[in-house]
Amino acid sequence: MAWNPETYNQFKTERFAPFLDLLALIKVRPNLDVIDLGCGTGELTRKLADLLSGSRVLGIDASAEMLNDAKAFANEQVTFEQKSIETGIDMSAKWDVVFSNAAVQWVENHETLFPKIIANINPGGQLVVQMPAQHHNVTNQMLLQLSEEQPFQKELFGFRRLSPVLDIEDYARILFEYGGSEITVFEKIYPLVLQDADAVFDWTSGTALLPYVEKLEGEMQQRFIQEFKSKLKTKFPGSPAFYPFKRIIMSAIF
Repeated sequence: MAWNPETYNQFKTERFAPFLDLLALIKVRPNLDVIDLGCGTGELTRKLADLLSGSRVLGIDASAEMLNDAKAFANEQVTFEQKSIETGIDMSAKWDVVFSNAAVQWVENHETLFPKIIANINPGGQLVVQMPAQHHNVTNQMLLQLSEEQPFQKELFGFRRLSPVLDIEDYARILFEYGGSEITVFEKIYPLVLQDADAVFDWTSGTALLPYVEKLEGEMQQRFIQEFKSKLKTKFPGSPAFYPFKRIIMSAIF
C-alpha cells in the first residue's frame, strides 16, 4: 500500500496513547538487541530507543514513503531498513525485544505469523505488540460491508479486506503454547473525540480505507469514498463525534 506520512501523522497524539501503554510493558535492561516491526515514520522507534539507553534498535518497514521520514530519527543507536515484517522475521538474527506498534494487523495468518516472530526471540527475550482490534472496530466493519455492495463488489473483483486479527484469548493461547511466560493480553478502548464524521473519515483514510481505494480508479474510487462518507455521517451525526477505538496489547517473556 502507498502510505502517506502526512495523513498518518494528522492524528499523532491519538496514535501515541497506545504506544505509551505498550512502552510501559517493556522490561528495561542494558545492552539489548531490539527490532521494531513496522516502524512507520520512525518517530516512535526513536522514543523506544531513548527508553532503552545503550541498546541497538533496528526499525523495519515496507513503505519507502514512511522510511523517508524515518531518516530524521536515525542515529548511532537507531537504524532503519526497508523490509516487510514477513521478511524481517525470517532474518537469521535473534532479538532480545521484538516490538511492534500498530503494524502486524496488515500481515495475514496470525496463527502462523506469531510463532515465526517468537522463533526470532532470544531466550529470556520479550515480545511486545499493539494492534487495532480491526474485527471489532466499526469503521473496519463499515468498509467491509460497503465492499460487498454493488457496484463496488464487481469493481473490486470481490476483494474484501478480511482482518487477520484474532480474539485476545487466541493470542494468549499462542503465547503460552510457544513458551511464553508473564503473559499479558488485553483489549482496551481508546476514546477518540473527533470534530465530526468528516474527521472520522480523515482518521480512517490514513489506514483502513487504503486497501480499498488503491484498487479503484477515477469515478468509482470517488464514488466509494463518498458512499463511505455518507455512511459515516449516518453513524456519527453529531459534533463532536465519539469513536471508541479498540486496540489489542500483549506482552510475554520467552
